[in-house]
Amino acid sequence: MKFPAALNPLRFAGPLIILLAAALATAPQIRQGVSCGHDFDFHLVSWLDTLHSWQHGILYPHWAPSANFGAGEPRFIFYPPLTWMLGAALGLCLPWKAVPGAFMFLLLAAAGLATRALARFLLNEAPSTLAGCMAIFSGYTLFTAYERSAFGELTGGFWIPLLLLLILRDRHASGSLLQRAFDGSAALLALVVAGVWLSDVPLGVMASYLLAAFALLVALLHRTWAPVLRAAVAFSLGLGIAALFLVPAIAEQGWVAVREATTEPGMLIENSWLFGRHADPLLQLHDVELLKVSFIAVSMISIALAAFVVAWQRGGVTHRRSAWLALALIPIAVLLLLLPISLPLWNALPKLRFLQFPWRWLVAVEAPLGIFFAAAVWTLTRHARALALLACAASALLIAAAMASGLFFYQFCDDEDSVKGMLAAYRADAGFEGEDEYAPPWADKSLLPMGLPAACLATSPNTPLGQGDTGLAPNWDPSQASCDATFAWSGTPGATSPLHLRLNADSPHPGYLILRLRSYPAWRIRVNGQTIRSLPQRKDGLIAVPVPQGQITLAADWMTTGDIIVGRWLSLLALGLLAALALLERRYSRVIYHEADAH
Repeated sequence: MKFPAALNPLRFAGPLIILLAAALATAPQIRQGVSCGHDFDFHLVSWLDTLHSWQHGILYPHWAPSANFGAGEPRFIFYPPLTWMLGAALGLCLPWKAVPGAFMFLLLAAAGLATRALARFLLNEAPSTLAGCMAIFSGYTLFTAYERSAFGELTGGFWIPLLLLLILRDRHASGSLLQRAFDGSAALLALVVAGVWLSDVPLGVMASYLLAAFALLVALLHRTWAPVLRAAVAFSLGLGIAALFLVPAIAEQGWVAVREATTEPGMLIENSWLFGRHADPLLQLHDVELLKVSFIAVSMISIALAAFVVAWQRGGVTHRRSAWLALALIPIAVLLLLLPISLPLWNALPKLRFLQFPWRWLVAVEAPLGIFFAAAVWTLTRHARALALLACAASALLIAAAMASGLFFYQFCDDEDSVKGMLAAYRADAGFEGEDEYAPPWADKSLLPMGLPAACLATSPNTPLGQGDTGLAPNWDPSQASCDATFAWSGTPGATSPLHLRLNADSPHPGYLILRLRSYPAWRIRVNGQTIRSLPQRKDGLIAVPVPQGQITLAADWMTTGDIIVGRWLSLLALGLLAALALLERRYSRVIYHEADAH
């Protein structure tokens, strides 16, 4: 039976194989349960807080109320929204136990499909599918998914191949500069740039530098400024679309200790070169991870370059050779960035040190590795029997890689870090540990106690709360007598809006209500209808409010700051410009097609 081209089942064989590969890569998590990688707790709590905010009608939350043991933090101002919104959306549809596995499957499948799309620019259908599978099972992809649970960075496996494809693509090679620059790719590239920045900030920094360097390289190889013009316009529009996140994140970074993200010894670029070892005992665990990722880096870059040489010499590169050369320079450039010789570059380029770990650049090697490997293998298998052996060998390789990820990268969960344990803590309103970089600049997280009431009445704003052993978070209980009286928020915890808190109290004496609420300028505090303009600073970062004796009505309301409004309007303007660009590109495409038909 002959099918129409659009309905031919073989047309869907490649994507289906990619989906099967993604399911295979997720198998260890399905078999053994959730892998509690380094960032797993952070992401799960973000998903839970986002869904809680949605249930109160807050579509784009900025405050994470469960952080800092219920005192909250402005996490969603500084961490991009796509991953925590996707996780919350999955939580609406699936049991929470299944959400991490589903999340990982979607990101791995997206990475494979995007790499396959880039490979189709250079290869035929079958080797392109193999390239997508190899990208899924590249060592760094599985390391990021299982050992780190860095879901934001994992989106790079999807965004980076699309970024490279949209720079390489040149539909109107005989057209003018504008026609070649705006051939239908610029609008899509702008969406990719926006998607990167709305997924992960370090990934956004990497993608921005990669976009600039790759566009310039392709322009030199093709002898046209069209890729540079396309990249510049797309970059500007992409940043504009992401302005609803970027503007507040930039404007408000002085309100938090954001420097904590790059000043700890383990976060310094100088301490993460390939195979680095340090005498500092604080870097012992860091060096264990660095050794592991160093072997991954050397393996990926070596295989990518060796496969490229094989494909080039054996005739696997027959057309678009400049595109092959441009992609081949990526693993070489990444290797240099992993060595101490590149330190002047890390110091000179703005915000590059914000990446913290040089090996994060390996996300840019995943797609070239898959493409070069597939091209090399295909040049060595030109007969049906060889192709059958290849299919068996590839299947065995992918199964072995899945087993290896479960053996070397999988992180077992403690009871309190499991999905079940964290859900129990969340529903008990116990809260979770916060992040250093989102704390008030003067605050010491080690002083913030667990188990606090909503409000504690004390005679001094600096009354210490909680007791505990050195190195552990202090714990508060009524027997410590640090509070003259305690009060709860009005309404049940599940019914109380996280951005509009109310408290009714009868204060036995004048003093200070120390709220279980982290200080942040966006909070407006009112007592008996009067706005409190000046509040004392506590070392633990909690809000201390002066109150009189007698009946008190206290309101804490999150205010929409001016930078958030500016960001929203800029995003709307950028979307309008994007629509205009899409219409312009459509017009150029029609002109080219009419000219081609005329000839």
